[in-house]
Amino acid sequence: MTEQTHAFQNWAKERIDEMDAALASLEPKAKQAQAEAKAKADQLVSDLNQRRDQFRSKVEELARAGESALQASKAQLETQWNGFESQIKTYFETVGHQMEQQQATFRDVAAAQAKAWRETVDSIHEEVKKRAAAGRSDVDAVLKQMKSNAEQAEARLQKLKQAGGESWGALSAALSESRKAFDRANQEAWDALRRAAPPQA
Repeated sequence: MTEQTHAFQNWAKERIDEMDAALASLEPKAKQAQAEAKAKADQLVSDLNQRRDQFRSKVEELARAGESALQASKAQLETQWNGFESQIKTYFETVGHQMEQQQATFRDVAAAQAKAWRETVDSIHEEVKKRAAAGRSDVDAVLKQMKSNAEQAEARLQKLKQAGGESWGALSAALSESRKAFDRANQEAWDALRRAAPPQA
C-alpha cells in the first residue's frame, strides 16, 4: 500500500467517523422531537444516514480500485462530505435549535476528530517501525509536529466544549479548522515517510 493510499484512508476514515458520531448524537434527539418536528427531524436524519452510507460505499469502492482512482475521486468525495455538513446545518436550523443538542453533537464530533488524530499518529508510527526508515529523524520530526498539532486542536476544541453558548456555525467552523489541520498533517507525515524509505516487501 502506498503512502498516498494510507493518507487517503486516514482522510476517509476520519470523515466517516465524524459522520457516525454526528448521527449517533442526532438520531436519539430526532426520535424525541414533537410530532411536526419529528417528521422533519426523521427525514433529515434519514438523509444524513443515506449520505454517510453513500460516502462509505464510494470509499470502499475506491479502495478496491487502486491509487489512481483514489486521487481522481477525492474531489467527488469532498463534495459528498460538504453535502453531509450542509445537511447537519439544515438540521440545526430547522429542528435542532436547542443549544444543548448542538453542544452534544459538537462534543461527539470533536471526540471523533481527536480519536482520528491519535489513530493516524499511531498508524504512521507503526509504519515507520516496519520500514526502519533510514531518514527516520525527518519522519520523527513530522510525527512530533503532528502530535503537537493534535494536542493544540484538541485543546481548542476542548475550550469550545467548556465555553458553551456557541452557535452551530462557530462550532462547525472550529471542527472544519481542526479537520483541515488533520488533513495537512496526515499528508505531510505520509510524504515524509515516503521520502525517508521505500516500503519493505
